[in-house]
Amino acid sequence: MRFRFPVMFFALLLTLTAHAQAPVASMGNGEYQVVSGDTLWNIAQRIRPAGASMAQVMLAIIQANPSVFINNKTDLLKKGTVLRLPASGEITSLSNSGTSSNSETSKPRVLGDLKPASPDSARLNLASVNAMVIDTRTNEVLYSNNSDAVVPIASISKLMTAMVMLDANQPMDEKISVQIDRTRELKNVFSRLRIGSVVSRRDMLLMTLMSSENRAASSLAHHYTGGYDAFIAAMNAKARALGMTNTHFVEPTGLSEKNVSSARDLTLMVQAAAKYALIKDLSTTPKKDIRFSKPSYTLAFYNTNPLIQNHTWNIQLTKTGFINEAGRCLVMLTNINDRPLIMVLLDSYGKRSHVGDASRIRHWLETGNSTRVPTAAKAYHQRKLSALGG
Repeated sequence: MRFRFPVMFFALLLTLTAHAQAPVASMGNGEYQVVSGDTLWNIAQRIRPAGASMAQVMLAIIQANPSVFINNKTDLLKKGTVLRLPASGEITSLSNSGTSSNSETSKPRVLGDLKPASPDSARLNLASVNAMVIDTRTNEVLYSNNSDAVVPIASISKLMTAMVMLDANQPMDEKISVQIDRTRELKNVFSRLRIGSVVSRRDMLLMTLMSSENRAASSLAHHYTGGYDAFIAAMNAKARALGMTNTHFVEPTGLSEKNVSSARDLTLMVQAAAKYALIKDLSTTPKKDIRFSKPSYTLAFYNTNPLIQNHTWNIQLTKTGFINEAGRCLVMLTNINDRPLIMVLLDSYGKRSHVGDASRIRHWLETGNSTRVPTAAKAYHQRKLSALGG
């Protein structure tokens, strides 16, 4: 048997608040009976001898209890389980980077190679009606709910807009004007950008990704080589090339409910977008003042994802979206417990419900448990599921 130790516990060393722990209550003969609330991490913390790392202690506990830690379930300790507690010598004899042994059952794995365990997805409660979470390193689906339903995706569309524009290799420092003539969805939609004013293509892309500025996205399509119609055709061709079989675009902003996709398809789009360094950079920019000409004016723009301002998050790519037909939407490429993840969250109710779902996913990955979904968001979720026949 090979033992795998979840990398996620090392992140807990940084994120859990330090507090005094009571000594482990031994049953005698170096044994301990698990009580409610016990985790491998806090048991290891309480028995760690001087000079030993948490990695050594947790590995030693796993080695000492092969029948308990099976199939990576190191995050689940059942109340009443009796553990054999390793002696100090057993713990300190282990190396953090693994030791050699002829015994398959006593060979600790190199920590960098160990696969993190996944918590029980049934214990995760979300406001989003359609959702998917994947580990990009292994392509493991950690969570999926209505992930193949074809639904409006609002401004998540702008990630495809960005990729198509960058694929054209047009000069990023070229000054282009704000144009919306062909995007009829923008009629009577408020924007601070003045029609005809001029800014660099790069700043137009920044506004599109960071602030979800609809006139900026429309302008990128209007100034595309081949024109607006060719741009929309390129969006759909790119989707097909990526294997996004449930996706279709009719315009570049996401204001149309006819821009549709599925949570599963959007994991493919996020993976593709992450290959563009500029998309990662611009989508995670917190804020910027942008100066326009013809006429001259300056506007401040901010990221639509408030988690960008939260330094406890490690976000490499993000895009938000909202129209009434799509609900609140969010996609992110992030890193939790040294695990690269794509989150796709579609159709939730409440201004911060999508952000709340991202935090619920993080809490679930770190603890195995979910936090509460607000009542109004939960009721919306249930109504939508009923409409879907679920």
